[in-house]
Amino acid sequence: QVQLVESGGGLVQAGGSLRLSCLAAGSTFGYAMAWCRQAPGKEREFVAGIGWGGGATKYVDSVEGRFTISRDRAKNTIYLQMNDLKPEDTAIYYCAVRRANVLSSSTDYDYWGQGTQVTVSS
Repeated sequence: QVQLVESGGGLVQAGGSLRLSCLAAGSTFGYAMAWCRQAPGKEREFVAGIGWGGGATKYVDSVEGRFTISRDRAKNTIYLQMNDLKPEDTAIYYCAVRRANVLSSSTDYDYWGQGTQVTVSS
């Protein structure tokens, strides 16, 4: 069992930056992790994923070049650095773990956090 706690969300103006953190309680050894988001009235979507080693990453096209996912295995934590934020980035951001070291753009993950709200004003 893995429990995930996200932090770092908030209100920011367009063009600003935020850094999200996700602390995992329980072993994530060998597992891929990801950030997904859900905007009001929309389905949850994959945003960024990172493999166990931290060297492999994957992003949805809309955040490529603006967001960076990273992983600190010693702290059992992943991060999402979000720069040049846009109003369309407004959503609840969720941290997720897949019980395999497989990166994909699906939202088929095994464990989820409770989410952190990100609001970008224009």
